[in-house]
Amino acid sequence: MYRAPVEEIGFTLKKVAGLDKALAGGRFGDLSADLVDAILEEAGRFASDEITPLRKVGDEQGARLKDGAVTMPDGWKELYRRWMEGGWNAVSGPVDYGGQGLPTMLSVATLEMWNSGAMAFALGPTLTMGAVEAIDKHATEELKALYLPKLVSGEWMGTMNLTEPQAGSDLGALRTRAERAADGTYRIFGQKIFITYGEHDFTDNIVHLVLARLPDAPAGTRGISLFLVPKFLVNPDGALGRRNDVFCASIEEKLGIHGSPTCTMIYGDGSVPGEEKGAVGWLVGEENRGLACMFTMMNNARLAVGMQGVAIAEAAFQKALAYAQERRQGRADEDTSGQMSPIVLHADIRRTLLTMQALTRAARAISYSCAHAIDMARVSEGDEARRWQERAGLLTPVAKAFSTDIGVEVASMGVQVHGGMGYIEETGAAQLLRDARIAPIYEGTNGIQAIDLVVRKLPLSGGEQVKGYIDELRADIEALRTSNLPGLGRSAERLARSLDDLSSATGWMLRALSDGRTSEALAGATPYLRLFALVAGGAYLARAAVVSGSGGKAALCRFFAENLAPETAALKDQVVEGAESLAAAEIA
Repeated sequence: MYRAPVEEIGFTLKKVAGLDKALAGGRFGDLSADLVDAILEEAGRFASDEITPLRKVGDEQGARLKDGAVTMPDGWKELYRRWMEGGWNAVSGPVDYGGQGLPTMLSVATLEMWNSGAMAFALGPTLTMGAVEAIDKHATEELKALYLPKLVSGEWMGTMNLTEPQAGSDLGALRTRAERAADGTYRIFGQKIFITYGEHDFTDNIVHLVLARLPDAPAGTRGISLFLVPKFLVNPDGALGRRNDVFCASIEEKLGIHGSPTCTMIYGDGSVPGEEKGAVGWLVGEENRGLACMFTMMNNARLAVGMQGVAIAEAAFQKALAYAQERRQGRADEDTSGQMSPIVLHADIRRTLLTMQALTRAARAISYSCAHAIDMARVSEGDEARRWQERAGLLTPVAKAFSTDIGVEVASMGVQVHGGMGYIEETGAAQLLRDARIAPIYEGTNGIQAIDLVVRKLPLSGGEQVKGYIDELRADIEALRTSNLPGLGRSAERLARSLDDLSSATGWMLRALSDGRTSEALAGATPYLRLFALVAGGAYLARAAVVSGSGGKAALCRFFAENLAPETAALKDQVVEGAESLAAAEIA
């Protein structure tokens, strides 16, 4: 059974990602380390004791659709009510509308725990938090006053409606249309697919944020607008009015996250008796500028999805470790008991478990550091704010892609540790793998994250942002070298070699982009992102070892440096030398 690693989460937040320094500098007002600890402890208790026991129920029952209404798994509605009443939806919400205004770092730390408990449950609140941010930054004061208090509290939930059958990653192809009405509102017509929590019974209203195109809009992404479309219209006094013309037509049968309703939504089908066709919507932001508004929601949603990868990896590691400590097979060389040994003593299982743990902690550190950059950008001004914004931009695709990749990898390793029992649903290891598999796909596939990193983020400030980040990682590795910690072996040497691989590949990428060899750069984008993440993760594990001075963290750093970091040499070669063979090969 999953137990939230509260101590490790707190250590990574404060000592590795930078929260301690920010608190000491008063960057987050009167927030104290003691309050941070109290929040993490209670979140850990709730995730471990209340969410985790309902993970399997959600998987086995799933969300169920009948006559346009979705019923959630047994116990989930009550669980959501307790979660909401605990104030968890409002952790990072705007203070003016009832939120606690706490740093993003705390929000993503709690998100990790919710997702480890049950990823399908945590998905809905994740989208609501994103909707709150988009509305707060881009909607009119009237819309904010009417919708934000109940969205922030969690009394209502929000969704993000982008995808259509012909418009997945290419949003310029979307066809959902919006028509202006005489009263200043809009009428929305069209179909959206893969809408997470598009219909459910958790709350009595659902606020959809919908991308649509006006009749006179420019072609492509420059002609997309964003609209707020509630399930029930809201009267000026905040009371619910009539049903809007938006309905769930079906929910998908999926590989995993069965408890999360993935809906096909129909707008403007004329399904409200006595009312004209068209779902009533309100413009968010400016006409034809909707994609910029939605990206407010999508960027932080990408970090949140990265936390899903970390969360599944942590849950899978814990489950595999517990099984390996109990399961006995064969005799390990060092076991003198004369009986069958716990499989955790066998070298191959130890390697697998240490790989799971090292990758999980590396991904957690990268993701928390990304959240720290978001927070620092928010509390800074001028050039400092710009630098932190660039840092957040640089780390977001890495946090999303690497964390979700390792979520799948670690969950698969967890099945392997269980052997044949891992392939049996009874153990729960298979569910974690099934749930994890969607995360590298949605909120921008990991291939798109790699493209974003290479084409948009590396050139920030003429390449100085990424160079400065590499210098920071180099300082962490140098601190490890001079730390005199026992048991480090050749950790600093190996990590420094990997850092040189990253520096060389980064220089090659920047030159390729400068020379107009974009196709060559794109050919190496995915291996470059993996290379970047392994180096960053290794440096953060080095930082953890130095700060803690503990043998456990030093040993894990050494394992990473000597067993996982050597992959960077091959990745660098793929980046620098792989484009020609990729272009030349034929796909039969």
